[in-house]
Amino acid sequence: MNRILLILFLLTPCFAYTQVEQIGRWEIGIDADDPGNFKVSSADSLGLLIYHKVNGSKDDQLELIMLDTALQQKWKGYITIDKGLIVAKTTAYKHFYYILLQRPGFAGFVMISLNLQTGLYITHLIKNAIPFSPSEFQGTVGAVLIGGYFNYRPLVLHYSFQNNKAKVLPGFFNEPGELTQMKITPDGSIDVIVSAKNFDKRKSLWIRNYNAEGDLIKSTVLESREKRNLIFGRSIKMPNNEQVVAGVYGKNSEYSRGIFVAAINPFGEYTIRYYNFADLQNFFHYLKAKQEKRIKKRIERRRVKGKTTRFSYRLLVQELIPYQDQFVLLGEAFYPNYVYRQSGFNNYGFNRGGYANYTPYRNDAIFDGYQYTHAIVIGFDANGKVKWDNSFEINDVKSFQLEQFVKIAPGKDNIGLLYLFENLIRTKIIRNNEVLEGKTADELKIFSNEGVVTRQDAKTSHLDYWYGNHLYASGVQTVRKSNDGTSLPFKKVFFINKIRYK
Repeated sequence: MNRILLILFLLTPCFAYTQVEQIGRWEIGIDADDPGNFKVSSADSLGLLIYHKVNGSKDDQLELIMLDTALQQKWKGYITIDKGLIVAKTTAYKHFYYILLQRPGFAGFVMISLNLQTGLYITHLIKNAIPFSPSEFQGTVGAVLIGGYFNYRPLVLHYSFQNNKAKVLPGFFNEPGELTQMKITPDGSIDVIVSAKNFDKRKSLWIRNYNAEGDLIKSTVLESREKRNLIFGRSIKMPNNEQVVAGVYGKNSEYSRGIFVAAINPFGEYTIRYYNFADLQNFFHYLKAKQEKRIKKRIERRRVKGKTTRFSYRLLVQELIPYQDQFVLLGEAFYPNYVYRQSGFNNYGFNRGGYANYTPYRNDAIFDGYQYTHAIVIGFDANGKVKWDNSFEINDVKSFQLEQFVKIAPGKDNIGLLYLFENLIRTKIIRNNEVLEGKTADELKIFSNEGVVTRQDAKTSHLDYWYGNHLYASGVQTVRKSNDGTSLPFKKVFFINKIRYK
């Protein structure tokens, strides 16, 4: 009988849908009290650029290290910058790397255009009469775009390398709004999306298309319906020259109630489809099985009665990418977390909360970071119709800054979802509505037998896209001689791990 079972097992096909391989590591030792303020940026198949600001007595310096795809150093150098300048934003385009510097409170920028192949650079002085803090920065071979806000009003600054002049892109508002996307397309044209209130005080999306020189070509306004404010949107150009915009809508600008997809033709005509979170098959799959079942039963009971079940979530749409004959939306749900410290005076007149000038007998909320719950992945066809949806639980992540954690790795017949937190790479493999491989965890390797890294010793780490099917993890680790938590630190390093997704 055992032989029969063994034969049946051998005849049963075994599928390995994916594999996360760590195939290389680069590290540099840092002092125990050094926060390790190294930054890493992908230069696609050229490699990775590492930069680090070094403070001096008179001037400061930017230390630059260029690594190839094998994590071998190609060159290293220093650029002297004026005291008081800070690195505001960086971006890469082909073999150029742009570093945007700013003196806080002053108008204008200093930009360094760096050739990643040679290490040579040119410094540009970008004059601008309006002081603003940049929130977006992108570049091409002929210009850079700097997006930000002035007095809560969004604007985009276009700086041309040809004439060394800066101008604000035309068509922006005198009213407050939110710059939701600033994107340079492969043909060099520019798409800018702004979310702002219309005359009816409902949030709508203004989509403006510019040529490479920053001249306005077309402007389209996606008008919202009653109780369906268009809060946020990202766009993608289709092969037929149509534009698809996908994002979230809600009753107000803080909480979303679902996903919308708009298809815009070359003439600016559009149609919008709305999908309530309750309409998605796997949106609540991140919950425990009993909770998910209870919610779905509630949705179905109300649907039978002709009623709609509404849910409110804080959701960030992170990516909108083409995939096979469709496009895929990736979003992350989160909520702000607070801890409450009771304060006031007891009968003896002592302050129980430890703070002064508090109103007696009041509970004070202290912001304790954003708690992430799950990521959603939705596949649409070219007309904006949902073909499938799936989810990925990320309820163990908390961050004081809103950032993208989950990365999407499309394969030939499946999609990998990955994120890094506390020294573990979490992975889930899906195919449309199916889950091919549940959540797995791989510990970051140190490629050495000289120590271990615990979850508590790897708090600042990031997972980012690199090139092809490769990603990289970077951050600061404290290496100890044993994992019992009692041994003294062996060394502290800033590290980069090369990861291949198969």
